[in-house]
Amino acid sequence: MSEKRAERQVAFRVLIYVFVTHLFAGFIWLLFYLGGHADK
Repeated sequence: MSEKRAERQVAFRVLIYVFVTHLFAGFIWLLFYLGGHADK
């Protein structure tokens, strides 16, 4: 039973890491997008 729970915790942690990584990548993309379209 505890092995099943450990697998679920690992899967949950991976989902969190993937979500946070995509948020960070989206933020960096937004910075580049806004920087490229800024009035000079």
